[in-house]
Amino acid sequence: MIHTVKFKTIIVGFAAAVMFAVLSVSVYFTGAYAVFYGNTPRLVPIYCVEREEKVCSITFDCAWGTEYTDKILKALEVSDVRATFFMVEFWAEKYEDFVAKIHNAGHTIGTHSSTHSYMSKLNAEEIKTELTTSSEAIEKVTGGKVELFRAPYGDYDDELIKTASELGYYTIQWDVDSLDWKDLSASDIAMRVVNNVKNGSIILLHNNGLHTAEAVPVILETLKNRGFTFLPVDELIYKENYVVDGTGMQKQAK
Repeated sequence: MIHTVKFKTIIVGFAAAVMFAVLSVSVYFTGAYAVFYGNTPRLVPIYCVEREEKVCSITFDCAWGTEYTDKILKALEVSDVRATFFMVEFWAEKYEDFVAKIHNAGHTIGTHSSTHSYMSKLNAEEIKTELTTSSEAIEKVTGGKVELFRAPYGDYDDELIKTASELGYYTIQWDVDSLDWKDLSASDIAMRVVNNVKNGSIILLHNNGLHTAEAVPVILETLKNRGFTFLPVDELIYKENYVVDGTGMQKQAK
């Protein structure tokens, strides 16, 4: 009887080890495997990056209008800063001239989905359509490949991150939220950003926030005076041999 119990214990232990190994390999190839080693069962996008240097990224989501976009682009040009713009398909199609203008100014462009929907409610095929058609609308103008993706509303689940990774996208979140969409004053927006940026931060702004364009020069000047350098997201993140911990911090794999 004792031998039988021991045998069963060995078999169960072996089976568990095999299952863990299979799961580890499977998740490894999704590009987000380290989340499991970060003591969380959920896949997590990149919120920020572990960097020793004082570098950060300033990003803008483009979904509604262009009224303040030229002022933002001018501020970035004056400060010699390259940013990252995440565009919804219907915005990119309606404002192809701005897509070209942003691209020609040296900024990185990522997709913000096709329809700006809650993508955690979509299945894998619907997610693929959202990502591919929106990227095609951008690539039609820029001629370059889209590699970055930001989920609308910051809404995501395992299926979304896994599917995006399989298609070759890095799913990008943020760790500094300006809340500019709430029509805060320019000074409030700037203070929220500069007081929360750390090495490797990703800042969230919107191209058509009511006071965003006024806040951008203050954000850029203040952070540069504090020794920060701005990089587009595709240059801030690690593109291989990385892990993402449970907080969403991307780190180089050791």
